[in-house]
Amino acid sequence: MNEMPYGIGTIVDLTPAQAEEKVRDALAAEGFGILTEIDVTATMKAKLDVDVAPYRILGACNPALAHRALQADRDIGLLLPCNVVVYASEQGTVVAAMEPTLMAQISDAPELAEVSAEARERLVRVIAAVEAG
Repeated sequence: MNEMPYGIGTIVDLTPAQAEEKVRDALAAEGFGILTEIDVTATMKAKLDVDVAPYRILGACNPALAHRALQADRDIGLLLPCNVVVYASEQGTVVAAMEPTLMAQISDAPELAEVSAEARERLVRVIAAVEAG
């Protein structure tokens, strides 16, 4: 698992489609649903006639955590849902999730520290599950 300034992720030896399937399963096991999906590859082709390697953004949401976060700070919705990306790279398929603890660093609401820490634990388990295959 790799730590990034604004995310956590890994590189796996799977196709993007295989990795996405595992991500979806692991997110569901952690109580996340997918609210939004952006097929960046298809969008770039349709809007700019540019070919890019497979890249998909999944807007993942755990309703209980989102509710707690919004109760603490209504404006935190600007940072929801938790984006998870799956994309092809020269090293393999990248699977990465946004760093949810950034919410607690941005907001003055003390309750967000606990909510974002729990979201991070769940997303770390998602990444670990994808790594484990």
